[in-house]
Amino acid sequence: MESTSSLPGYIREKIAELDLELSEGDITQKGYEKKRAKLLQPFLKKNEAISVDKAKTTPPPPYYNVKDANNSNSHGNINNDGVVVSSEGYSYVTEVPSLSSSQQRHSKKLDFHQSSSVTASSTAQSGAAGTPGYENMRPQGGAVGDPGYQNTREPSGFQNQSTSNNSQHRQRRTQRKVTHNEKRYHSEVRQEAVQQALAALKGRPKPSLPMPSKRTSVLNRSPGCNDELDSSTDDESIPEETISPDKEYNYPRDHISNSMIPPEPIIKPPIRESSMSSQQHLRLDVKQSQTPNQKYSSSNSVAEKRPPQNLPPLPTSDTSSMESPPIAYKRDTDFSDKAFKQKQFNAPDITQFNNTHRIADRVTRYVNVSQSELNDTDANGKWKVSAKIQQLLNTLKRPKRRPLPEFYEDNDIELEIAANTKDPNAPKPEGSTMTSVQGEQLSIPAGLPRTLECALQRYGTNSFKSSMATVLDPNGKITTTLTYGKLLSRAQKIAYALSTKIFSKGPEQVTLKPGDRVALVYPNNDPLSFITAWYGCMFRGLVPLPIELPLSSSDTPPQQVGFLLSSCGITVALTSEACLKGLPKSTTTGEIAKLKGWPRLQWFVTEHLPKPPKEFNVGNLRVDDTASSYIEYTTDKEGSVMGVTVTRAAMINHCRALTMACHYTEGETIVCVLDFKREVGLWHAVLTSVLNGMHVIFIPYALMKLRPSSWMQLITKHRASCCLVKSRDLHWGLLATKDHKDISLSSLRMLLVADGANPWSLSSCDQFLNVFQAKGLRSDAICPCASSSEVFTVSLRRPGRGSCGFSQSATGRGVLSMAALSHGVVRVDSEDSLTSLTLQDCGQVMPAAQMVVVRSEGAPVLCKTDQVGEICVTSGSTSASYFGLDGMTNSTFKVQPILEDFDQTKEGPGTGTGTVGIISKPIGDEYYVRSGLLGFLGPGGLVFVCGSRDGLMTVTGRKHNADDIIATVLAVEPMRFIYRGRIAVFSIKVLRDERVCVIAEQRPDCSEEESFQWMSRVLQAVDSIHQVGIYCLALVPPNHLPKTPLGGIHLCEARRRFLEGSLHPANVLMCPHTCVTNLPKPRELHQDTGVGPASVMVGNLVQGNRLAEAHGRDVGLSSEDCERKPQLITGVLRWRANTSPDHIIFTLLNSKGAIAKTLTCSELHKRAEKIAALLQERGRIEPGDHVALIFPPGLDLLCAFYGCLYLGAIPITIRPPHPQNLNTTLPTVRMIVDVSKSGIVLSIQPIIKLLKSREAATSIDPKTWPPILDIDDNPKRKYAGIATVSFDSSAYLDFSVSTCGRLSGVNISHRSLSSLCASLKLACELYPSRHVALCLDPYCGLGFVMWTLIGVYSGHHSILIAPYEVEANPSLWLSTLSQHRVRDTFCSYGVIELCTKALSNSIPSLKQRNIDLRCVRTCVVVAEERPRVQLTQQFCKLFQALGLNTRCVSTSFGCRVNPAICVQGASSAESAQVYVDMRALRNNRVALVERGAPNSLCVIESGKLLPGVKVIIANPDTKGHCGDSHLGEIWVQAPHNANGYFTIYGDETDYNDHFNAKLVTGATAEIYARTGYLGFLRRTECSQAASLLDETTPSVASRDSDTESLNSISQLQLNFSNTSLGGNSEHSIVSGAVNSNDQELHDAVYVVGAVDEVISLRGMNYHPIDIENSVMRCHKKIAECAVFTWTNLLVVVVELDGNESEALDLVPLVTNTVLEDHQLIVGVVVVVDPGVVPINSRGEKQRMHLRDGFLADQLDPIYVAYNM
Repeated sequence: MESTSSLPGYIREKIAELDLELSEGDITQKGYEKKRAKLLQPFLKKNEAISVDKAKTTPPPPYYNVKDANNSNSHGNINNDGVVVSSEGYSYVTEVPSLSSSQQRHSKKLDFHQSSSVTASSTAQSGAAGTPGYENMRPQGGAVGDPGYQNTREPSGFQNQSTSNNSQHRQRRTQRKVTHNEKRYHSEVRQEAVQQALAALKGRPKPSLPMPSKRTSVLNRSPGCNDELDSSTDDESIPEETISPDKEYNYPRDHISNSMIPPEPIIKPPIRESSMSSQQHLRLDVKQSQTPNQKYSSSNSVAEKRPPQNLPPLPTSDTSSMESPPIAYKRDTDFSDKAFKQKQFNAPDITQFNNTHRIADRVTRYVNVSQSELNDTDANGKWKVSAKIQQLLNTLKRPKRRPLPEFYEDNDIELEIAANTKDPNAPKPEGSTMTSVQGEQLSIPAGLPRTLECALQRYGTNSFKSSMATVLDPNGKITTTLTYGKLLSRAQKIAYALSTKIFSKGPEQVTLKPGDRVALVYPNNDPLSFITAWYGCMFRGLVPLPIELPLSSSDTPPQQVGFLLSSCGITVALTSEACLKGLPKSTTTGEIAKLKGWPRLQWFVTEHLPKPPKEFNVGNLRVDDTASSYIEYTTDKEGSVMGVTVTRAAMINHCRALTMACHYTEGETIVCVLDFKREVGLWHAVLTSVLNGMHVIFIPYALMKLRPSSWMQLITKHRASCCLVKSRDLHWGLLATKDHKDISLSSLRMLLVADGANPWSLSSCDQFLNVFQAKGLRSDAICPCASSSEVFTVSLRRPGRGSCGFSQSATGRGVLSMAALSHGVVRVDSEDSLTSLTLQDCGQVMPAAQMVVVRSEGAPVLCKTDQVGEICVTSGSTSASYFGLDGMTNSTFKVQPILEDFDQTKEGPGTGTGTVGIISKPIGDEYYVRSGLLGFLGPGGLVFVCGSRDGLMTVTGRKHNADDIIATVLAVEPMRFIYRGRIAVFSIKVLRDERVCVIAEQRPDCSEEESFQWMSRVLQAVDSIHQVGIYCLALVPPNHLPKTPLGGIHLCEARRRFLEGSLHPANVLMCPHTCVTNLPKPRELHQDTGVGPASVMVGNLVQGNRLAEAHGRDVGLSSEDCERKPQLITGVLRWRANTSPDHIIFTLLNSKGAIAKTLTCSELHKRAEKIAALLQERGRIEPGDHVALIFPPGLDLLCAFYGCLYLGAIPITIRPPHPQNLNTTLPTVRMIVDVSKSGIVLSIQPIIKLLKSREAATSIDPKTWPPILDIDDNPKRKYAGIATVSFDSSAYLDFSVSTCGRLSGVNISHRSLSSLCASLKLACELYPSRHVALCLDPYCGLGFVMWTLIGVYSGHHSILIAPYEVEANPSLWLSTLSQHRVRDTFCSYGVIELCTKALSNSIPSLKQRNIDLRCVRTCVVVAEERPRVQLTQQFCKLFQALGLNTRCVSTSFGCRVNPAICVQGASSAESAQVYVDMRALRNNRVALVERGAPNSLCVIESGKLLPGVKVIIANPDTKGHCGDSHLGEIWVQAPHNANGYFTIYGDETDYNDHFNAKLVTGATAEIYARTGYLGFLRRTECSQAASLLDETTPSVASRDSDTESLNSISQLQLNFSNTSLGGNSEHSIVSGAVNSNDQELHDAVYVVGAVDEVISLRGMNYHPIDIENSVMRCHKKIAECAVFTWTNLLVVVVELDGNESEALDLVPLVTNTVLEDHQLIVGVVVVVDPGVVPINSRGEKQRMHLRDGFLADQLDPIYVAYNM
């Protein structure tokens, strides 16, 4: 090993400088190695073999470093000189151990640390148990790191060493420099604990964590982008046995999939290439036998770079073996075989669409490849993703550490109890109840001034030339010194100016009076102006509130500070001229901009003020001692800013106590590195220093960043006796080794460590003492103190301890068990324990103070001596209150500790008072103040602090300190991953328990894969040492965590950004599967219990539950109707052409709203005859033949349809292919043509050209189409006559695709068609004088019926708007309604959504165009799904401004077996809505709850049952009749049911009984059709009947032209008198209108979701839409979302409408939301571009289609996260 100690001094210094540059990230590793090699070149004579290239000499750290057996006892004989274990259970040292014993202790520990060559040679390992402290700038614990210094700790293996090596270690230790091996947060104990924990896990099957997939562009932006890894050669993709699954996504996907082409640019074309090259298809077919985890791996050369010992074993429980592909792969192949056996072309994307960019985009992503590659791609594409998921499943199969507790009810109290389990084996406190500890008597030195004002006047006049404060500039030069004389005169000027200046407060003019509050806004580099302003306020009796400077937008949003300013009533802010210039200005006026959340402030510059007149005397002002002297801001765990009020008496008492405890005397020099605006810096450097007439030298933060040793140089130069630092500064000072030689600290009698209460400050103190004892530092000069804004100084180790009596001579050190601490109990641990925490004391209680420790939760009961609690202090020198917050003030500042009574059997909740008559007594009358610090008292009054209340995380009933977890995380090879040691740890509440989140800044040169490996090791280390799981581990780019003004991590802000999704991490690993242990128990489905459907039915009857059954009213055609109108639709059309030939029946509008074409009855009849003749003549079509109609929405489609009917042919309407997306849409068209057995295709010229185009030929060979006819061709002769067909023959075939991607065609007979039209005519009151606007797709279901059939049947005027025209002009539909005074309109959810989104800002302009929607009576949304409540409510609310009646919007319900089951009638009551319990729905129960109840779901009724329809609810499995309170399948019986499936594409066995289902109980003979939708019935009142008619139906007078409508009402009355009253809506409304004396009930049908889409997880049924709605709400950038399951894993796909860098923000939020709302753990989160989730023409998501795209790896996701 090459030791740098033999090198010349100047070389050593240069190497140290290089090390520092590397550690700060100012130089790359490559540059570092180059420069270092250059420096060392001349000195490497003999050791040519040893390379200086650090990366190569250091063997890559194995996962687990096993401790050598020879050294296993080395901890046991560590010298414990002077350590006594007291009966209370901690050890303390009766004196400061001498250096030798301390050295001995460290060197023993070093015996088994052998570092790599660089580390050993250039660094000193002189840490103690515990790690150096770190920046703790914010009130809460849990974030560390500071911008200036990189933690460069190398991992140390425990390897064998010789004895001589040990002695060398001892000799060399003092010579080494602590530079490169920066031991900032490490202790050997923690380092070793982590290494051993990881080693212990080696035996366990290692979780084979699938690495998240990232799109290349995201990789390129993330810090770990490695250029060498960005492309791979062809042979690199050959799978290899040795490659770990963790390495799976080592190469970006896009480059692998197109391995022969250069990397794609970031902007990708909309249509993707085939996902793999053909060589890879071949290879994957050959290599099927290999495990799915190795889907592509590196070649030998790459494998050599990463030696095999780095890789975890392959998962043992993998389903695949060497002989066969994995099960998942087989299954998918079977599926594709089945799918393709009918035809050779690809399974089409069934998502058909109109000419819309959105819908087109949604489908472009699933690109079909050419036929030759087809089977390969699909199968192995699926194989790729399923391999990942298989890996995840294998990981999850491993037994969890803690079994899930058993539950039988999914209920909140149970979840709460499970989250706070009580461990019966937890250690209990055994000590006696503590007594309060008293500080020494406060003795005030004789000459000490009475107040601060007196002090300033005394020193300002008597010793006006002596320096008060000196400040250095960023270059380390002394810029200005403020003498006491100058301070006094400037403070008087400010006091005078403030007493005379008139400020305008609104309209009135006011001056500041004593007691008014003002803000002090000064930068951190200007303490002099701050001090003068402070004392100016004191002289005037004003109350200063120092706040941070809101400099730039990158600073933490100072909104919370603004709230504090407002609540304190502050209108004036004091500042300096330079600072005023730097404040954000308004761009328009140039004045100071008003900051968000801040009150309007008047800025007052405290420089260049006039001299006060002679008669002005600041001493005249008498201010009461109880008055407020100043307010200090503090922050709580949630980030709320509060003002702590301090009285004058408390301020001066605290200064006196500090004077006595620190032995301050006049004229001493103090060096201050702390923030002088608050806490320790303010108390010592601004207040106590003036009281004692001392000189303070301030070092700005900017200088500390540049020259970390500047404070030590100042002590040397000025012979300073005191210094105020944080442990971070000690650590930085240790690093700057090149400055050490000139330093002398012999003048220093007190080195006050302000964050001594931080458990990890111990190491900094120890190391600092070890290094600088040689420079004159006395061991009794290091004084850790504990403080808080509420109590001020809690305790302080006295300087020069030997001289002041027994009580202050002790210092203590305790090695405590972390496991016991997590239960709040103090237990001594052996020094070699891996889970111990070594604490140093924070000194004794302050003079004149009394201290107790009380329980941190619940009542303030005194703790036992061996119990950890919150430290409380009473003295004359604590804060008085939180300004304006009385409740919080009482709970914090007015605490009366109570004794626990042993007669109590148990505690009352939250009170601490007993339930057995005896009341606990307070220990005295004094009020104590809670300090927010958690700790315990040692012997001799020593105070030990082991955490803070804000940094405490209570996870599953155990308490963990954020700082302890940080230390463990940093011990896992921090140098290679963590940028400058910057880590934030906090907890978030999810599912009623706290979950630990760790956010770290990752180094810029860290690769994806390395960081992922590191993350998995961190999880193991924390789990092993703390027995707590990390819920979320995120890495952010360097300098990305929000900072405090002095460079620390702003924890509250980091937590807030994490929760709102604006942190933008570069890597995220969520582990909900391991952390969430309080999930409700899965529901067990009991089989063979003997409870059959009959028993259920009897049970319902016995309980008085109504069986779920509902009827629409009778159709009841009048005799007049029967005589006048033939029943066949063709006959109706001919009759209308004869009786009213010129009646315009259809009008088609273009995108501008102008009339494109009209069609009268006779024109339609004539064109239909012409087309029938054409089909007969050219197409040789006979009655009964099938004709495919491929038309855009328009009038040609209508004519072609009736032409087919005239001929007796059976038409099939098909949406035309999308010209921009032929690859995906054309196969669907072709498949419908083939499956429907169409003999001929009828279309228009543009579409025929498209079908035969060259672009189309890539998907479908134009020669393979059936004959194609152009509708515009002219036949030679006229058509003879309309074919006569029977009522029961097929009229047309209705083909459509379910949301599950299943294509099915149903047969609609002429009888069904006529019944449907009659039923709709009656319900919707459709007559020739009506105008109905349709904005629907005319290809299937009710949309087709409304567009083509009902207009001819009823004779009303249909205004047709193609939905794609609304895309071009969003206001088209609404302006049409207004212009034509339309009363009834039918549309789709797509149109409603488009109008809501596109017109949300256009309401004023629509009003100007006089668009008025008051005419609309019914607006029916045609759908086959649960009504979208939120969307319709948004739509109604938005267009209410244009007169839209919110009650008129309703949703219809139809399905495959019956296109229209429920439709809101023209005079129906408003749709009823109910709130049901979502948790009951999961168990197929319907429980009604109040609006706003937890877990409530609003469901709205789907229109009213059509006349002639009967509906029941049946159990889809047992076919038993359900009661009202059950969720079941909706079965329907109606004359217009479809007549059976023509075909189902795919598996037909499940569908045999869809049209002839029978109940097994009750009326077993009746035949129903099964809708495939789950729902329930509820009997509701038509309470709105009369009022609704009043509002929406015109009076009879206004309807005199509408004679048919009047007739219809009287007709309905007749019908009602004849028919049985089946409690239904229309009847009740009419009776309400006619005699309105009795209110009827009607049965509302509520649709919940499709049976096929139900997700069954944990034994319960979930509806995707509910989970999706939760996810949509969780982040504003989520544009769309879809969920599906894959092998019991819930997969959530979210579309990100934002920058790709925001993709990872969504992962934690999605996981949290689904866990909180549905108690489900998300397995995979996929973030994709907008438009990827496929949506069909009806606006429904095609989830199964998306699933296939995901498994075939066709989504091109931005990010895929696999939750652990």
